[in-house]
Parts: sequence; C-alpha cells; structure tokens
Amino acid sequence: MTTVLRPLLRGVTYTRMLHLWVTALPFSIWIFIYPAAPWAPLLVLIPLGLVPVVRRGEGIQARLLLAPDERESEFSEEPSATWPDRWRTVLWLAARVGLAVVTGITTTWLPLLAYGSGEMAMGHAPGGIPLLEDATPHWAYALLIPVFLVLLYAVVVGLGELVTAVARRLLGPSPTERLAALEARTEQLLERTRIARELHDSIGHALTVAVVQAGAARAAGDPAFTDRALGAIEETGRAALEDLERVLGVLREAQKPVSGRPTLADADRLLESARASGAEVDAEVSGPVGTVPGPISREGYRILQESLTNALRHAGAVPVRVRIHVADGALLLEVRNPLPGDVPGPGRGSGLRGIRERAALLGGRARTGPDRDDWAVRVELPLSGAEMR
Repeated sequence: MTTVLRPLLRGVTYTRMLHLWVTALPFSIWIFIYPAAPWAPLLVLIPLGLVPVVRRGEGIQARLLLAPDERESEFSEEPSATWPDRWRTVLWLAARVGLAVVTGITTTWLPLLAYGSGEMAMGHAPGGIPLLEDATPHWAYALLIPVFLVLLYAVVVGLGELVTAVARRLLGPSPTERLAALEARTEQLLERTRIARELHDSIGHALTVAVVQAGAARAAGDPAFTDRALGAIEETGRAALEDLERVLGVLREAQKPVSGRPTLADADRLLESARASGAEVDAEVSGPVGTVPGPISREGYRILQESLTNALRHAGAVPVRVRIHVADGALLLEVRNPLPGDVPGPGRGSGLRGIRERAALLGGRARTGPDRDDWAVRVELPLSGAEMR
C-alpha cells in the first residue's frame, strides 16, 4: 500500500499536474468566451512552435516542473537550430495541449462524480452534475466512490508520467546538441588530464631540484655552494608556486580561458634551474622558436621540463644535451644524458607516459629510452598539431 501511495507524497506529481493545468487554463477561458469555435487556439500552435526561442522556454519549463529532481536535465534548453527541431516543438505543443485538455476534464469531473455518488448514497440528489441529475438515490452509489478516486489517482499519476515521457521524446536534445554536449564533456576531461599533467610536471620538477640541491649542499660542505643551492631551491620553488596558482585559477574559473602559461620562450628558466642543480646543460636552439603556435609551444615547454626532471632524478648532476629545432613545419625536442646505473624501463613512470600522451594529442610522436650510451627523449611535433586551449 505504501508503494502505491508513494507517488501522492512526491512533489513532482503535483508540479506535473500544474504544468498541464497552466496549459489548459487559457484554452478553458477561450472556450468559455467563444464556445462556438473551441478549435481556434490550435491554429496558433504551428507558428508558435516554429519560433526557435519557444523550444528553450518549453525545455526550461519541462526541467523545472516535469523533472525537478533530476541532476542532469534530459530536456534541451537551446533554441531550435534546425527545422526538425522546430517541428518537434510543434508536435510537443500539440501533445501538451491534448494532454492538458484530458487532464482538465478528468480532474474536474472525477471528484464531482465521487462527491455526487456520496450524496446519492445518503439519499440526496445532487444538482449541477449532469450524469447524476436523473439518477435515483441509492446506497449502492457508495460503491462508485472508490472507483472514481482510483480513476483520479490513475489520471494524476499516469498523465504526469505520460507528459514527462512525451517531453523527453520531443524536447530531448537533438543529435547536434548531443554531439556538442559530448564534445564539451570530452574537452572537460582533457582539461582535467592536462591539469594533472601540469601539476605533476611543475611540482615534480621543483621537488626534484630541491632534493638534488639539498643533497649536493650537504655533501659539499661548502658555504658558498650551499648559498647557491638555497638560491636555486628558492627560485625553483617560486616558479612552482606560480604554476600552481595558474592551475588553481583554472579550477576556480573553469570557463575562463587559460593564459600566461610558460612556453618555449621561457625555456631559459628551466635550463638555468637544471644548471643550478649541478648539471652541465648544453643547449642548442635553432629556427624561429618564437613563431611556434601557442598550444604546441606550451606543451613543448612541459615536455622539456619533464625530460630535465627525469634526467636530474635518475642520473643526478650529469652532462645534459638539449636540442630545440624548428624547421620544415615541425618542432624537434631532444634531451640526452648519460645512462644511469639503474636504467628504467621504457614504459615506466607517469612522466614518460605523459610525454608520449602530450605528443600524441598534438599529432606528433615521442621516443624515450636508451640510445647507445645515452638516455634520450626525442619528440617531434607538427606545427599544425591538434588545437588545445
């Protein structure tokens, strides 16, 4: 019994009825004023439904009144973009009016019939109820009261479910809108992945430099070297805090375009940071690096940062050769350092995996692993790579 009565305890049951009653009200007024032409308001539905913005209004109403408890709306809240969407809106308006008329009639007459049956059962002849005007009072009419109430329950719950199902069908997102929503969701996931990579690259680089510098200062026992090490740790930490603030800004303002992220034009900062850690960095930059498109230049910076971090983390203060070359519509990044004693496998580490993912996302390729006596990271990115924010 509790399960049967549960719909009557839900607010959405009554908001759905309100949605239908609001539709029936103007038609009821029209019929009361012009009973000779009750069909006339229907002529307005076609031109009204073809107005693009009407679809947005109907979608918002449906979300608020038909499914207010749903976290993600199943109704389109965009203006009609195509003719099929406009005709679906016309069909929805016609269906809404038809269901509203049925709702208005049944929810008015079923309670009256239940009340009239009670009067008849008590021996009184109710007036104003056409179906019972000529009936003879009798106790058996009491048996009809639960019938009318059950029918009223079925109308209230059933028509609410029916109008919601029809709305989902006719006001649901079109294939174009579904594709746009899917693209937005994909972009959101890519943004979250990019943020995770940036945190890994930036913070990982800063911590690696700090650990290497602190260990070298302790082993050296030289106050001058210790001062230089502390200065490098301070500079690297400050840069990491700036990167962290930028990433947190993206999280706080998801709709704000990302700006100010470092590019290959800021590569000197990475190289100086690595040199301050004790590594001998030999850098060769050739070609018009300043003309590299922003997305590719930003990702190239992160790839270079992760490559230097790996060199410092696994090989220590060793000679590192960096090559940045722009020519023939491609960007070449290469970082080489002598192989450490414990050579990591080519597939290990989220850093190396992140380098390969960044390159693939931009339509390029990355190779990481031993190359003769060196550990090499070689990345080639086409300058017409995939667009990223």
